[in-house]
Amino acid sequence: MRKKHRLKQWISLKVAKNPRGVILIAILLLNVVFILTSALVISQLAPESLQADGFWASVFYTITMVLDAGCIQFVVADVGQASVVVIIVCLGIVLFGMITFTGAMIGYVTSYISDFISRSNSGNRKLWIQDHIVILNWNSRASEIVNEMLYSEERERIVILVSSNREQVQKEIEDRLLDTLEKERQALLQQAAGKNPVAKWLYIRRNSLRNRVTFIVREGDTFSTQKLNEIAIKRAKSIVILGRDIQNTVCRYELQEQQEDQSRGNSNTVKTLIQVADLAGALDSNDGQKIVVEVNDNWTLRLVQQIIEHKEREGKCHIIPVPVNLMLGQVLSQSAIMPELNAVYSELLSNKGATFFSNWISNEMPENVFVSQYLKYHAHAIPLTGISTKGGTELYFVAEHQTDIDPPTDEPLEGIEVDLNPDYWLEKRNVIILGHNSKSSAIMDCFNDFRREWNFCHEAQLQRYGSQEILNIVVVDDAKHLEQMDNYRAYPYVNRVIEADIYDRETICNAINEFVDANAEDTSILILSDDMVPHQDQDANALTYLIYVQDIIAQRKKADPNFDPLRMDVVVEILNPKNSDIIRSYSIDNIVISNRYISKMITQIGEKEAIYDFYYDILTYDNEEDTRSGSFESNELYIKSVSEFFRTLPPKCSVAELIRGVYNATPENNRNIVLGHVDSRGKIRIFGGDQRDIQLELQPKDKLIIFSKH
Repeated sequence: MRKKHRLKQWISLKVAKNPRGVILIAILLLNVVFILTSALVISQLAPESLQADGFWASVFYTITMVLDAGCIQFVVADVGQASVVVIIVCLGIVLFGMITFTGAMIGYVTSYISDFISRSNSGNRKLWIQDHIVILNWNSRASEIVNEMLYSEERERIVILVSSNREQVQKEIEDRLLDTLEKERQALLQQAAGKNPVAKWLYIRRNSLRNRVTFIVREGDTFSTQKLNEIAIKRAKSIVILGRDIQNTVCRYELQEQQEDQSRGNSNTVKTLIQVADLAGALDSNDGQKIVVEVNDNWTLRLVQQIIEHKEREGKCHIIPVPVNLMLGQVLSQSAIMPELNAVYSELLSNKGATFFSNWISNEMPENVFVSQYLKYHAHAIPLTGISTKGGTELYFVAEHQTDIDPPTDEPLEGIEVDLNPDYWLEKRNVIILGHNSKSSAIMDCFNDFRREWNFCHEAQLQRYGSQEILNIVVVDDAKHLEQMDNYRAYPYVNRVIEADIYDRETICNAINEFVDANAEDTSILILSDDMVPHQDQDANALTYLIYVQDIIAQRKKADPNFDPLRMDVVVEILNPKNSDIIRSYSIDNIVISNRYISKMITQIGEKEAIYDFYYDILTYDNEEDTRSGSFESNELYIKSVSEFFRTLPPKCSVAELIRGVYNATPENNRNIVLGHVDSRGKIRIFGGDQRDIQLELQPKDKLIIFSKH
């Protein structure tokens, strides 16, 4: 009785642990018993001629009858002469065998295949893959990261692990990629419109954007070691840990509470990073893995930095925290100060067109020596700066392709003589801010850094501008968010704060009109999109503000046909790229798609980690100590007016000659490097390709895109 109980317990455990295996063994055992028993019966009932063949021949005949009923002829050669019992037994074997053997095995295999497909779709099967990109978690920026890979020069494999909604994420990516491919195709068709059919076909075939991105979406716990190993995280070239969106997952009434919790810190990001760092830092993981982590608050950033100290292993994994709100705030404030920078960053932070590249060298090289030597013998890339690292120097360039960095020219390159204005200084910037978002503090801090750097004046500037502030800002927002920012009392360059909610059209329009009329210089209107509202409400306020502004511009043009709309530089921030077409329908091209910006940065940092230090440098103005001493250490991008930058306009020349002429004419401690050109209509071109082949004749209303310290 006890043995019987143990047997039942053993069978019960096996069935619970591996029911599929138990069923397979039961099917096989049943069929073995059935075939052996059937063979024994046949050998006893069959004619004497078959008995001579032996028992194993009967086993063979039984199996063939089960698999093919026509093989019954081996046992019953002549139905008229055979025994009725033998015929009945053979038919019974065929019928029973079709159920227990053929039917059961087909059912088992079908079930196995179905389960295999289901497990593969749900992410329960290990991937054998390497040198891929892993994305953990999902948010509104994630699809832009995948989309940016379309412009990569290599085939990219991306594995995304999400906690839920796998099918929804997969469809979002597919729609985003298809939308980009279609837009690129339409742009090519427009470019090839004037060509003959053969030339048009060849042009489109040669320049069309091809989808070389393979992505897999898995569903599972991002904290699970098993799930992370199943997506081959130890073999990935880079791992991106995204912050989770709460706007899409909670109802409106729970949103505020969740926002307050998240503003204090993101424990999910910290927990995920600890798990990933352990795996990426293991001895059997690939060398040189990059872990890019989104952080939105100081608490999370401090913990990430502590994890770096304890978990980052030299040569194994490099953890790079990306402060999302800080970097986006810097982009938005710089775009408000110099609106053309939005389009410049959009291209340079992308893999499409001219972009930033880096190249590591083992020896230390002074920045000016590197740039001057490179400019002398290279015409396909623009050198920018060098940043010292532990092992050597990281050099940075602007080029269209990584391969453009290497090929030298046959002869040394020379620059033209230019007559620069030694007293050049940026004129006062007038900015009106409409609305708010989670980056408002970072935006204002960047304004403060800019003001601190450019309020330093020598005698020539004092004579021209007096002691006026270089920044003049007015903020229009609702009472609740003005209170959260303490009515901007910490920012002395904010001249006025106007309380008005989104429905108070008259107050908002009056504030804009008064501000524009009060300032002779151009006015930048920065429209912010609230990123802390439910998903369905995103960009709604920004679009409303835009309608108000466009009405003001239309009324001014009606009242004064000579009114120049470019006096009001409208910069609109949106979160959802799909809304960009709506904004362009209002003749506004200066659109800051926040989510796309940070996605581009994360993509480039994941591909080349050294680019992060460079991004931090160009987005951050000089610190207070440098400013007070009159020296400037960090590099930034500037838009400089041609009529102000030069005392006399340069003659028509090649871009190669202009770049070298300006570089040689600027002081040693503040070399200016020309990256591109903005014509009087606002058309922007960043110089790529062979600089000797691009001819340029500057006009007084043109502007230059300059990389410099000040």
